[in-house]
Amino acid sequence: MKRVYRDLDTDSLLDFFIRQLGENMQSHPLPTLALILILWFSLLALILYLLALQDALKKCAPSSRTMKPGKVWLLLIPVFGLVWQFIVVVNIAKSLRNEFARLGTPCRESTPGQAIGLLWCLCNCCILIPLLSHLAAMVGFVLWIAYWIRIVNYSRLLDANQTKTPTSSIA
Repeated sequence: MKRVYRDLDTDSLLDFFIRQLGENMQSHPLPTLALILILWFSLLALILYLLALQDALKKCAPSSRTMKPGKVWLLLIPVFGLVWQFIVVVNIAKSLRNEFARLGTPCRESTPGQAIGLLWCLCNCCILIPLLSHLAAMVGFVLWIAYWIRIVNYSRLLDANQTKTPTSSIA
């Protein structure tokens, strides 16, 4: 059996793949549009999520906060965000606990939102494990939405209790 070897020019091979990709994109614009829309809405959801976290921290009195509200935006840093998300979840839970205690408002959780938030963080880390990535992504997405809703509800509870609690003024 005789083997036939051809000299493959890497430049021509690269040109071939670029032409194929270009032809596929031109003949099928729908996947490109769908991908752009998915990325756009994902970015929008991420920004709204970070605004909700920041808002929850802003509603806590400075003495109750364990983290500055603006630091939630550090979650956008690619690799650093995987570690920072744990810190954000724990600090938001502590800040909410401190604020509820300051207002004298009962809370059904000792560390508000921390359990579901840490599970979400753990799923984000498990996405990096090949055998678990798909399952972790799906479960993590559900937990992310649940955590987001939980924090928004606690934020609303703070709003309701801060309007009831009169602020003391110096006479």
